[in-house]
Amino acid sequence: MDLEKLAVIKTKLQSEKTRLEEELRQFADQDKHNQENFSAKFPSFGDEIDENAAEVAAYSDNLTLEGTLEKELRDVQNALNLLEKGEYGKCKYCKKDILAERLLARPSSTSCVACKKTLTQEL
Repeated sequence: MDLEKLAVIKTKLQSEKTRLEEELRQFADQDKHNQENFSAKFPSFGDEIDENAAEVAAYSDNLTLEGTLEKELRDVQNALNLLEKGEYGKCKYCKKDILAERLLARPSSTSCVACKKTLTQEL
């Protein structure tokens, strides 16, 4: 892949990393020892029964969202690490190059379209 496309991808990955971290900080605290780990804050809406129920529901939703965003953040960070090592753009399954179009559309991709289809059993 040419250097111009790699530069575009790196910029996209860095922007995505920033966005994910900002989104996580809206409802979670970042671990001081592991910057990729966040802990959802338990909200406080009040002391009434319905407020307590709303707190539990919101916390549960935040835990689910935290897990999803942390996974996306790990994927982005892994892609940035591969980029720095010069190993970016290879399918982790078949070891062939991933098409530039796929990486430009989804920079954190680690598999080619063929392997992804096989994994998800798409035809």
